[in-house]
Amino acid sequence: MRTAICSGSFDPITLGHLDIIQRAAACFDRVCVCVSPNAEKRNQMFTPEQKLLLVRTAVADLPNVEAELWPGLLADFAVRHRACAIVRGVRNTTDFDVEYQMALINRGIHPELETLLLPASAAYQHFSSSMAREMIRYHQPLEKYLPASIVPLVREMTEKKEG
Repeated sequence: MRTAICSGSFDPITLGHLDIIQRAAACFDRVCVCVSPNAEKRNQMFTPEQKLLLVRTAVADLPNVEAELWPGLLADFAVRHRACAIVRGVRNTTDFDVEYQMALINRGIHPELETLLLPASAAYQHFSSSMAREMIRYHQPLEKYLPASIVPLVREMTEKKEG
């Protein structure tokens, strides 16, 4: 069974993230989504547990995809799940440069681990979690940016936080 890892902080998961996960799921027998609490990222909107719930809800209709929280190194998560590859989406050359460096680091930790970089689909090239958080903060329609299945959850979570 060929397993791939898709990872991110998913604050929140966007249609762009989901597109990469779906494309990975079409190529691999199993995809494990690693939800990483990224301490370096500021202004996070959701707790790690909320992010995990949002990801699990977004991928619920993908039978070969599962998700879990992981506070450690991504390469260790991949080995734990017997993955042969990490699949990452890239929107531009800046993303490519960052992901290329991470691929080298992960390969240095676990030499058998490959990293596959998928170019973002044209419809999602401008998407980011930061942009989605702005849309949420200013009560904009979210269906163009987030998986429809999580929009009610996002609204509920953010209303509780505000109120």
